[in-house]
Amino acid sequence: MLSQRLQRLPPYLFAEIDAMKRQKLTEGVNVIDFGVGDPDLPTPKHVVEAMRRAVEKEENQKYPSYEGMPSFRQAVAEFYKRRKGLKVDAEREIIALIGSKEGIAHLPLAYIDSGDFVLCPDPGYPVYSSSTILADGRPYFIPLKKENNFLPDLESVPDDVARRAKILFLNYPNNPTASVAEREFIREAVDFCRDKGIILAHDAAYSEITFDYHARSFLEFGHEGVIEFNSLSKTYNMTGWRIGFAVGDADVLSGLLEVKTHVDSGVFQAVQEAAIAALTGSDEVIDENNRVYRARRDTLLKGLEEAGLRAEKPKATFYVWCEVPENCTSMEFTKKLLNEAGILVTPGVGFGKYGEGFVRFALTRDVSIIEEAVERLKAVSW
Repeated sequence: MLSQRLQRLPPYLFAEIDAMKRQKLTEGVNVIDFGVGDPDLPTPKHVVEAMRRAVEKEENQKYPSYEGMPSFRQAVAEFYKRRKGLKVDAEREIIALIGSKEGIAHLPLAYIDSGDFVLCPDPGYPVYSSSTILADGRPYFIPLKKENNFLPDLESVPDDVARRAKILFLNYPNNPTASVAEREFIREAVDFCRDKGIILAHDAAYSEITFDYHARSFLEFGHEGVIEFNSLSKTYNMTGWRIGFAVGDADVLSGLLEVKTHVDSGVFQAVQEAAIAALTGSDEVIDENNRVYRARRDTLLKGLEEAGLRAEKPKATFYVWCEVPENCTSMEFTKKLLNEAGILVTPGVGFGKYGEGFVRFALTRDVSIIEEAVERLKAVSW
């Protein structure tokens, strides 16, 4: 019998989508998959070469440190100085993670007692709520609505919930909506959390995928009570390498590190050395990625408009958050696209009930494939 915590987790909608895709593939359909947020671009060659050299070092074949190599943490500090203009203490305010997902999932274990609330955006990355449930906490979902530019109305949180809340998860640039947060909202969120004694946990995994926009760090108003998660997965096309980091309030980080010492043994040092090569290398890698995603974004948006579908032009991320026709749900629309056009997208409801009415396209396919998908879209009647 599964534990009650596991039984409390919502059904995994994406398993049904995967099954639908497999069925189409067995039928011989050439499925164009926009569902997975996994970059198709290769990891930069200099990073791969750094890894190749690092795996041969005997010292890297031992247990790593829990908090990460000093040289890795210094590289993160330099990255934050260069990209965000912020000074971070490499020794006290940075820890290495086995991907940002790992740190996000472990944070509630450090700070949540049975019945405590965690404020989670809806729609949002499912790990925010699932990790809360696994820590025996209670997710409180704050709607992200189109009329509010997909920003949460923090003042709508009931006082009794806010008093019992320990963590607020935010994510900008946002997955799945591709919305962004400007300075005024960041200030509001930081003040809200400090007034209520809540940890502000910001997921900044898409902070460097931007178009005519600069994504700000939530640490720019001070580090007190704020922790920011980031990853090399999307910035440097390293999803499979499993390397990320948490930056911010040293006291908050100490709780996360305490959990990590009990459940993992740190990040493989060779991967950390490869990550150093990425973080300290030329920003041309980031710029080139963004040029590729911009071209894909523009091609898809033009095609969606020609097909009679509506989507806002994103300033960041490699996602397009597309409205579904009024006569169907996001899951019905997803099935229609797969069945009639061989196109796979992610239904918005998979990210929470307030994601209903939308689907997410991931810009992880070449422009030529997007152009083919557009022609298929035009042949579908809504």
